[in-house]
Amino acid sequence: MKRISRGKFTRLQQLSNQDGVIAALAIDQRGSMVKMMESAVGKDRYKVDMVYEFKELVSQELTKYVSAILLDEQYGFKGMAKKNSNAGLIMSYEKTGYDASTPGRLPDILPEDSLQRLLKKGADAAKVLVYYNPDDPQDILDKKHAFLERLGNEARAADIPVFVEPIVYDNEITDDKSPEFAKIKPQKVIKTIKEFTKDQYYIDILKVEVPVLFKNVEGFNDNNNAVVYSQKQAADYFKQASDAATRPFIYLSAGVPTKTFHEELIFAGDNGAKFSGILGGRATWFEGVAAYAKGGKDGLLRWLDSVGRENVEHLNKILKQYATPWYEIYGGLNKIEVFDLSLSN
Repeated sequence: MKRISRGKFTRLQQLSNQDGVIAALAIDQRGSMVKMMESAVGKDRYKVDMVYEFKELVSQELTKYVSAILLDEQYGFKGMAKKNSNAGLIMSYEKTGYDASTPGRLPDILPEDSLQRLLKKGADAAKVLVYYNPDDPQDILDKKHAFLERLGNEARAADIPVFVEPIVYDNEITDDKSPEFAKIKPQKVIKTIKEFTKDQYYIDILKVEVPVLFKNVEGFNDNNNAVVYSQKQAADYFKQASDAATRPFIYLSAGVPTKTFHEELIFAGDNGAKFSGILGGRATWFEGVAAYAKGGKDGLLRWLDSVGRENVEHLNKILKQYATPWYEIYGGLNKIEVFDLSLSN
């Protein structure tokens, strides 16, 4: 029987829809969000208030239709204030980016925060991104594994779920959109899922990439992209990655176009991947940046209430058909023993 603390259980339910599926929106981009807005409006027009307002309006309008939203406090504080009260809140806990001068893309958390502090700010969960190469030297892997152990134990003490987002990379093939990277990505994702769902890390939800570059799958390779995988090979990789997980996982959109993200989820579900939801980001709201640049607040609101809402509702239909409730990974609600943290010692 799986044991879970009452705080974690209650908060995971708050982050899920009525089917026990995490149908969440991600808009915690920081540096990349600034670059997107600067590019859309022009550097001469750009003001940081535009990023604040963009996140605020996306949260205000789209959290009516999702189970939760992922936001960062730096640029998303107005979005946190305007989210729908029924939607759960996941807060970013990691520093953005990494120190390129130090080998290994080592992770770090916000020095001014703790999980206790995020709880007081209204978070139902914390998210931490970790760049991970399972083929790195052991000393690099030891540092990342120890980091995850500290994070997991802090989350246990604070009684808050932790979502961990591993992004795989390679030290030799640095273009992670290339056909060369596509060939090595599946095994890196599978190895990473095996490692990160080990009990020693106490990760509650794994937020993962799909195990292939979908633009290189036979039949889905638009724009003359090279075919790296047959559909059968891709299907096998999705199933292997899913089977490797011993804890619930959800998919991120990884900046792919809206249509591609929908295709990925349907393909995953059709081929036996037991994902428990999504944290969909740019695939949901990216085109809204151009709408905001062109039409300001009113232009963005029109886009969100039409195309943006349609994007979310389409994702919800896919999740209704294909996603597995997070608690089913543990055998179902009747197989989970919920305990009070204060009485567990």
